Amino acid sequence: MRVTPPAARLRPRSVRAKIVALLMLPIVSLMALWGYAAVTTASNVGDIQRVKKVNTQLLAPVDEFVSALQTERTAATRHAASRSTADLDALKAAGKATDDAATALRNGADAATADAELLDAGLPTRIDRLEADARGLTELRNQAEEKDAPQTAFTGYSTIIEHAFAVTGALTGQHGTDAASDARVVLELARARDAVAQEQALLAAGSGAGKLTTQQYTQFVGAVATQRELLKPAIADLKAPHRAEYNAVLQNASYAQLAAGEDKVRGAGPGAPVVSAGFLRTWDKSADDVLKGLGDAQADAGTKAMARTNPFGWDTLGASGVAVILGLVGVLLSLLVSVGVGRGLIVELLDLRDDALEVAGRRLPQAMRRLHAGQGVDIDAEAPMRRLVGDELAQVGTALTAVQRAALKAASERAELISGISGVYVSIARRGQVLLHRQLDLLHQLEQRPRDAAEVQELYQVDYLATRMRRHSESLLILSGIAPGRGWRDPIPLADVLRAAVAEIEQPGRVQIWPVPPVSVHGGSVADVIHLLAELVENAASFSPPSARVRLRAARVRDGLLIEIEDSGFGMNEEALAEANRKIQSENIDLLDAKQIGLFVVNRIAARQGLRVELRSSASGGATAAVLIRENLIRDDMPVHDEALPDEQDGGRALAPASALIPPQRG
Repeated sequence: MRVTPPAARLRPRSVRAKIVALLMLPIVSLMALWGYAAVTTASNVGDIQRVKKVNTQLLAPVDEFVSALQTERTAATRHAASRSTADLDALKAAGKATDDAATALRNGADAATADAELLDAGLPTRIDRLEADARGLTELRNQAEEKDAPQTAFTGYSTIIEHAFAVTGALTGQHGTDAASDARVVLELARARDAVAQEQALLAAGSGAGKLTTQQYTQFVGAVATQRELLKPAIADLKAPHRAEYNAVLQNASYAQLAAGEDKVRGAGPGAPVVSAGFLRTWDKSADDVLKGLGDAQADAGTKAMARTNPFGWDTLGASGVAVILGLVGVLLSLLVSVGVGRGLIVELLDLRDDALEVAGRRLPQAMRRLHAGQGVDIDAEAPMRRLVGDELAQVGTALTAVQRAALKAASERAELISGISGVYVSIARRGQVLLHRQLDLLHQLEQRPRDAAEVQELYQVDYLATRMRRHSESLLILSGIAPGRGWRDPIPLADVLRAAVAEIEQPGRVQIWPVPPVSVHGGSVADVIHLLAELVENAASFSPPSARVRLRAARVRDGLLIEIEDSGFGMNEEALAEANRKIQSENIDLLDAKQIGLFVVNRIAARQGLRVELRSSASGGATAAVLIRENLIRDDMPVHDEALPDEQDGGRALAPASALIPPQRG
């Protein structure tokens, strides 16, 4: 069993499927590219929405919490150093603000936990640590009341602030927006701001003694260095609007006073009595202004800018959004154009196919049948010639019309040739019939004279040859569509009809006629039946061994009279039988086919008289020809006539002498 390859099974078979596959390939590719761009853009929008949500729920509360911690850290170190009632009230107020910020932080962290985990796997752990620090503020405040309270408070609050920066730092690698500056730059500026807050807290810690301890001095100097190393370089990396805000802070007089105070403390060294009340008042005011300015600028560059971001705005979507929209328009246009072109092409191909089928299945066969029937065909009306214009499909239609015209022209020429041949057949046959009639008349006169048996036998042989020649002449007339001249007015017994048919073959002695039913054939059909049976009997005798007999049987059946001619030859295979039956039963015959002309003669006679003829294999190994004569062509129980009265064109006088050559019937 032949196995179809998978590629062949997947290959489109119809023209419609092939065109659809051809047009869909670029469309699918374009849709895939558009889908990729759409998914990428949607992913970016989703990331920005997620970052914006985390910014609102987490980063903004963290910044507020850090600012509150920085304020409380300064208040805690100042109170630890002075232990005054005013500083205690300021510390309580700062602690309340920090608690409120811690509550907002916890609420936002709980809401942003799921999104935070998607943004950074380690972020939830850092958030949990910061929340734990917020819950431990009470313990830190209690520790600040103990010995060495300023340093303890400074270290504790600074640790919590560092943990808050760790939360912010986990988000610096995420997708930002065009509205906000780079998150890492904003984080560096936040650390610079915290360095200023540390300076303020350290100076507050030394306010009680009027000087800084060595540790405090070292931390102060480090904070100043951190602030100056981070602030100006980071500002240069900001976006222009945000850079302007920071530059405005640096150019303010408060920052200049702050820097001058920093230089004074650094130049005095540890233990120097520089932290006087007047110096602190001036420096704290400058520090508060700088911290406020840096805080506002930081918020504008970070959390506030992120909050103002529109995920579906031009700054977010940009070129990718335009690509998605244009890609969608391109896909839709491609679909519309492809559907239009494909549908038009398919319609044209289907019309061309229908025209070809119409020509091949109906118009051309009808024209051929009319030509075979001898009717004329107007080629220009049947297949009007088209001009060779238009696209390739139109040219194919023009070529198809040209092929149809060529076929009609060839068939017309062939029909004319056949008609001419038929005319030649008729002319030759008519001339031959005249000569044969004269010859038969002469033979009849010679047969009437007294002669010895040998001479009579020879005359009968000549009579037999003339009879065969007459049959061949009649075959030419039959093939030309003209009825032979012989005919009888009265019915002729079937036995005489069979003997006359046998008498017209070359070796009548090889034919065995079985007893026949007492029926007669109508006179108008006798000549055709004799001619048809003679052709079949001669065909059976020709394809049988010389010693074999041909059996001729007749029987009455329900539909009429069945005559069978059975030979004992080599038989015919199924293909040969089918071809012979096709020639016998076909409506159209080819007079230019020189093979088995006798079958074409049988075809014409059977069609004219309404007989049914069929060849089939016989039980003896040969072939059997079955002829069914219709009921309206026969008559039952007719008396047997010794002679029949022919018409004026008497070609039947050969019946008597020819039948004399047939041996007696055998039962």
